[in-house]
Amino acid sequence: MTGTPLDSSPGSPLRVGLVGYGLAGSVFHAPLIAATEDLVLDTVVTSNPERQQQARAEFPDVRVAAGADELFDRAGELDLVVVASPNKTHVPLATAALKAGLPVVVDKPVAGTAAEARALAELAEERGLLLSVFQNRRWDNDFRTLRKLLDEGELGDVWRFESRFERWRPKPKGGWRESGDPAEIGGLLYDLGSHVVDQALVLFGPAAAVYAETDVRRPGAETDDDTFIALTHTSGVRSHLYVSATTAQLGPRFRVLGSRAGYVKYGLDPQEAALREGRRPGTAADWGVEPESLWGRVGSGESPLTGGGRPEPTLPGDYPAYYAAVARALREGGPNPVPALEAAAALQVLEAARRSARDGVTVTL
Repeated sequence: MTGTPLDSSPGSPLRVGLVGYGLAGSVFHAPLIAATEDLVLDTVVTSNPERQQQARAEFPDVRVAAGADELFDRAGELDLVVVASPNKTHVPLATAALKAGLPVVVDKPVAGTAAEARALAELAEERGLLLSVFQNRRWDNDFRTLRKLLDEGELGDVWRFESRFERWRPKPKGGWRESGDPAEIGGLLYDLGSHVVDQALVLFGPAAAVYAETDVRRPGAETDDDTFIALTHTSGVRSHLYVSATTAQLGPRFRVLGSRAGYVKYGLDPQEAALREGRRPGTAADWGVEPESLWGRVGSGESPLTGGGRPEPTLPGDYPAYYAAVARALREGGPNPVPALEAAAALQVLEAARRSARDGVTVTL
């Protein structure tokens, strides 16, 4: 749902409380919130003294709280809560925020199970509040370009969609994202898998069947670091999705095969790297733009590596569009950019993938 438009003054930006200031909070959410004209970063919640100092240095006017309870105790001073803390805290924090009467954005995955995501969506519906999931990869440059090609019918009927989110990290980095404790909701299936599954469902509709293979390859690794997911969509499209930290030679980000032509695209959207380097949206005219040398190619019967097909200009990546849409949803009652029920559908696929890999079966949804 969109949620009821807020009554805050049209001339003042909406006040945002951000819970968590690790990678997700400091690199993605805080800069994007700050770059959104109708939002202001009011409070950062982190108990880590170094991260508190970092938040104050990067946003001198921000208030800092050591715990989320401090935020909810003054819910009347805020217009939105963003949950960017570890995965296992997403459901309890989002629940507390909704019960405090606050709209919520939750980083992916919104929950550990589809049932939990649906319960959160139901709570938001009962309270008349926005609940949105941060799926920034819907605004990647390659994804936006592929959607354009599909809308224009350039590929004809799509038969197979291959999507890879691969890295070469032969040594585990540790931390909760690579923990073997199921309560942490770690591993690549729920991390990068949340992105590639969401994109596949957005492009080609619901999945009817799921098959998956997950492996723990690296010495010392505790959870999946090399995973393959095959989806059969109700539309007839087959999606082959790869997420890995063990890929010594990276494959194409997208390889999309249709009845008229195919689209092959290498390389990752540049926005994450720019954010990690400290660049900020709105400070450069070339935000999200990649060099022509990285453009994908559209054609048939030839290899793009030997110049086959025609170059397809890549649309700029546009992560700022997500929070701009959130602001419109809150201010004007516009559409929710990523409804929680869509995230629940992706979680249903991830749960089926985990069962498929464990039992060696294809799971029918």
